[in-house]
Amino acid sequence: MGQKKLVRFAEIKAFTNVLEHPENMQGNWHSFFQNQASVTLELACGKGEYAVGLGRLFPNRNFIGVDIKGNRIWKGAKTALTEQLNNVAFLRAEIDKINQYFAKEEVAEIWITFPDPQLRLSKAKKRLTHPKFLRLYQQILSGNGLVNLKTDSPDLYLFTKKVIGLFELEVLIDYDNLYAQPSLNPELYIKTHYESLDIAQSNRIHYLQFKINKDLPLEKDAILKQMLHEEAVD
Repeated sequence: MGQKKLVRFAEIKAFTNVLEHPENMQGNWHSFFQNQASVTLELACGKGEYAVGLGRLFPNRNFIGVDIKGNRIWKGAKTALTEQLNNVAFLRAEIDKINQYFAKEEVAEIWITFPDPQLRLSKAKKRLTHPKFLRLYQQILSGNGLVNLKTDSPDLYLFTKKVIGLFELEVLIDYDNLYAQPSLNPELYIKTHYESLDIAQSNRIHYLQFKINKDLPLEKDAILKQMLHEEAVD
């Protein structure tokens, strides 16, 4: 491990806005923030640009960036501390254990910004909009909770639409080409480090906002798997 990473791992342990695999946090985030404002998560937050950007735009709401990579979290946490953004925090934890850190209906909104699209068919269950993950989000989201996906990967965008259609979830916004829209809400202009890299080289950003407002029966996962397999064969 590089010296820079070691320094950052040591520093975030002293950051008051970073919690690493904390215990007994379910239902206690309002106490942590010392207010009763809503809680929004940025999952797989990387350097936390969205959590920080949202914190700047909405000072009366709370934002938590979640990622397992402490050396990445360091950037966003440091910025939030420097700017005294007391409504921004970071949680170092695995996304597939997210329901261990939040209570039922404790989260108002989730942002998934430029995650690894896990393009290989064998990795489909690792996609953060796979029903395996949506079931975890559903456990912690409020009844009107929102999920936002912003990605440059057409594969992940179309996969997510397939999941939404299969489970008959409610779509609120669907932009195949985000920046081609005549006007956007301010939060959609926030850009992450990974967006600037344009890894997918698609020259467009896709955006979905939806609700997990239906049951997600396990038996439909097999249907999804078959659909993906048939696509791959074609």
